[in-house]
Amino acid sequence: MTVLIDRARNALGPELAGPLAAFAVVMVVFGIAAPNFLSRATFGSVAFQLPELGLLTLAMLLPILTGGLNLAITFTANMAGLTLAWVLQSQGGVDAGIGAFVLGSVLAVAVGALSGLIMGLVIAYTKAHPILVSLSMMIFLRGLGEFLTRGGDVSGIPGFLARIGYSSIIGIPVPLLIFIASVLIWHILLTRMKLGFNTYMIGSNIEATRYSGINTRKVQVLVYTLSGAMCAVAGIIMLARFNSVRVGHGESYLLITVLACFLGGVNPFGGFGRVIPVFVALVVLQLLSSGLNLMGANQHLATAVWGILMITVMILRWLAGRLKFLNTNRG
Repeated sequence: MTVLIDRARNALGPELAGPLAAFAVVMVVFGIAAPNFLSRATFGSVAFQLPELGLLTLAMLLPILTGGLNLAITFTANMAGLTLAWVLQSQGGVDAGIGAFVLGSVLAVAVGALSGLIMGLVIAYTKAHPILVSLSMMIFLRGLGEFLTRGGDVSGIPGFLARIGYSSIIGIPVPLLIFIASVLIWHILLTRMKLGFNTYMIGSNIEATRYSGINTRKVQVLVYTLSGAMCAVAGIIMLARFNSVRVGHGESYLLITVLACFLGGVNPFGGFGRVIPVFVALVVLQLLSSGLNLMGANQHLATAVWGILMITVMILRWLAGRLKFLNTNRG
């Protein structure tokens, strides 16, 4: 039995222990306390709500692994969504065709990547703190978006785009399939590609990485560019889901993406973390939100619970570190 447990631990990795434990607790607690929690409707709701939050979390993950942060993820996503919406409107609005959608999507991803590229260049070459740089970008994108839209929504998208947001293939929502594909791409990038290895190296010790001959500036620029591109994918999905876009869509997602990364075992100082545990953590957070809704709690309480959960995770990590330290000293 011990051998099987050790094999499972080695296969899954120690980072999955926390998210899986949280998943089990949420399932048991809400399965007892909330009516109809363990139902197809609940998991169907989670499947449709998860993708845009999940894509934004992937966009946040890469900068955190380098020891940085991208506070501009939601506004980057919305600016990308606005770009696509404007292209569709210029090509007939609700009558726009597939060609307009493809062109708009390419331009949307380019806008997202450009936002990340600018942040990456500033962080890499000026050594300014990522929080300050991304905060500045967030303020800029918000102000620019409010100016261009005059604080209103941009709507009038073709019907086929709305169907993408709500249609399913073999029972699986299309946005969820896009998110799962993005998870696999990020997993391969971090575990099989040189950029992923260098990302972990920078997060562990950027100076040592620089002295080892790795072009740390190039890696940082690529990381933030990819982060911005992933934000754009989230923005496209959000446009398809909401049938409109405005600068302030999904502002509350910022807190949840950071929480999902930490709950998924990502080191807030960089250098350590995997994609799959973060994916499980996202599922836990969505199930938690659905359970609270079924119990009659409003969204504000769910946000408060997420904040308490973040504090709890940090305390548990500190306790785990202390116990490990004490056990090492005794040995």
